[in-house]
Amino acid sequence: MPAAPPLRCAVNGVLLLDKPSGITSNSALQTARRLLAARKAGHTGTLDPMASGLLPLTFGEATKFSQMLLDADKTYEAGVKLGIQTDTGDTEGTVLSTQPVAVDETGLRAALVNFTGEIEQTPPMYSALKHNGKPLYEYARAGVEIERAPRRVTVAELTLLLFQKDRFVIRVACSKGAYIRSLAIDIGTALGCGAHLDSLRRTRIGDFDLSGSVTLDALEATALAQRDALLAPVDALLKGFPKLELERASARLILQGQPLYLPTQGKTVPSQNLGDCVRLYGPDGFLGLGQRKEDGQIWPKRLIDSSSLAKFQ
Repeated sequence: MPAAPPLRCAVNGVLLLDKPSGITSNSALQTARRLLAARKAGHTGTLDPMASGLLPLTFGEATKFSQMLLDADKTYEAGVKLGIQTDTGDTEGTVLSTQPVAVDETGLRAALVNFTGEIEQTPPMYSALKHNGKPLYEYARAGVEIERAPRRVTVAELTLLLFQKDRFVIRVACSKGAYIRSLAIDIGTALGCGAHLDSLRRTRIGDFDLSGSVTLDALEATALAQRDALLAPVDALLKGFPKLELERASARLILQGQPLYLPTQGKTVPSQNLGDCVRLYGPDGFLGLGQRKEDGQIWPKRLIDSSSLAKFQ
């Protein structure tokens, strides 16, 4: 492996990574961090090692906004193998049972209808959900079963993409907290033959999809001096929030931690209503995220380092 380039301070932005299957999200993050020679890096939520697809990574000042996609809706393409149940609900587990498959496409489509809209799911034991401070998968590996309460999640879309006797592929658009492995298991139970997840690819998260993504191989093949051009700007994760443009004096106040009064400060740009937060911009560019109060004031919520603002443009 070639020696890593020296770390640089000014690596700021969002990389829409197309993660390969077979590696952890943290391993993918550290590889991208090394290739970008970035001092500070984070991700916006993990993908299972077996899963591939969209994994937004943040660098430098963008790490301050890494949590913004945790509540976003997501879309996956999932392969489901019928007739085989595993202890993990996917291909990495131990086979628990096998059953004959007597399912046709018509029967499958009829079953899928029952898994759209608001449904109840029981989180799988092999998940990162915590119990008494420990992730459930640690209990599962020790042979301990923890009682889990069902939770309500929303499946906005469940489209059959491929059917092959004992295997099918579906596109799933779902809310935060939905487990695709649990969905595969539950569909297999409904069909009376059992099932497990044999492939998973995330194609969308929030407003982002794979069209703007880059693989680790493509990142490595790009000259170091050109790699920063593959990054989206620091404010990319916030583009759904309303935008507030400030004059220089108002921008200075907000950077000093002072509140602003919305009706008399700046110009608002209409956008999707996503709560009480607004994107703040001064004459030199993005400043950070502000919090709207009931009295019309805007308070700084999370600001970038204004001393290096020019490097974000």
